[in-house]
Amino acid sequence: MVSSSIPTVDLSPFFTVGDEDGKQKARDLINQACSEYGFFQIVNHGVPIDLMNRAMKLSKTFFQNPAEEKIKSSPDSGAPLPAGYSKQPDHSADKNEYLLMFSPGSSFNVFPSNPSEFREVLEEIFTYFGKTGQLVESIISDCLYLPPNFLKEYNGDRSWDFMVAMNYFPATESENNGVSEHEDANCITFVLQDEVGGLEVQKNGQWIPVIPNEETLVVNISDVIQVLSNNKFKSATHRVVRPKARCRNSYAFFYNLQGDKWVEPLPQFTKEIGEPPKYRGFYYKDYQALRMRNKTHPPSKPEDAINITHYAIST
Repeated sequence: MVSSSIPTVDLSPFFTVGDEDGKQKARDLINQACSEYGFFQIVNHGVPIDLMNRAMKLSKTFFQNPAEEKIKSSPDSGAPLPAGYSKQPDHSADKNEYLLMFSPGSSFNVFPSNPSEFREVLEEIFTYFGKTGQLVESIISDCLYLPPNFLKEYNGDRSWDFMVAMNYFPATESENNGVSEHEDANCITFVLQDEVGGLEVQKNGQWIPVIPNEETLVVNISDVIQVLSNNKFKSATHRVVRPKARCRNSYAFFYNLQGDKWVEPLPQFTKEIGEPPKYRGFYYKDYQALRMRNKTHPPSKPEDAINITHYAIST
C-alpha cells in the first residue's frame, strides 16, 4: 500500500459564468488522471449533499431488512440486467448484495416498499447522477480534443444507464474480498461510498485507498473511453476490500452506452495520427453480455474472466 491519494477536482467553475481559468485547471487535472490511471474525485459536482446522505441512510435501512423482505424486490425476467434486489452467488469471490435500477420510469425497475421513501430518493439521485455524467463526459471530450458535442452525440441515449446500491458483508478471518480487481465495462462510473471506505485504485502496480468524504464523488474512466481513445485514457483498475466487523455501503452509477452502439478506436487516435488501432470493433451489448457472464458463471480461475483485452489486437 502507498501513502498517496487520487486528485480531487473542483467542478464549481462549470456552474458559473466566466471562470475559464478554473475550468482549465479542472481539465488539466482530469486529463492527467485519465492518462495515468483513470481515477479522480469531484467536489461541487451538482448532486446535493443532503440527498447523498439521505440516499445512503435509506440504503443501509433497506439492507438491514430480513432476507424475506428484501427478496420481495427480486428482479423480473426480461431485463438486460437484473433490476431489483440480488445477492452474489455463494460461489462468487465477491461478497455483497445489491439493488439495481435503470432510469426512473423504466418498466424493468423493481423498487422496495420498505423503507417507504426509498424509491423517491433513488429516482431523484439517479437523475442528478445522470446530469453529472453529462458534465463529466463533456469535460472528457474537451480533454481528448474531440469535436464539440462529439461524445454527447455519440452517446445520447441514456436508457442503458443504471445505478446500484450495494451492501458489502463484513470480512472474515480468512478473506476480505468485496469486489475483485477489475475495470468497468461502461463509459464513466461514479461512486458514493460511506465512511467505512474500502475502495482501492491501482496505480503503478500498487493499491491506493480512496479515503471517503461525504461531499465527494469518485469518478473512474471505463473501458468504452479507453477503446475510443485507443488507450490515450486508461480504464481504471480498482477493487473493494471489506473491513472486519462492519458492513460497507456504497452507490455506483454507471454512465453507460446504448447496447447497439459500435465501439472501436476513433480515427482521431488512429489513422489521423498514424497510430494502429489497439482494439477490434464490437457492439457494446455483446461485450456487456460477456461481462455479465463473469458474474453469473464465475470462471474457476480469475484470469479467465473476460475483460476488454478480449478485443485487443496483438502487435
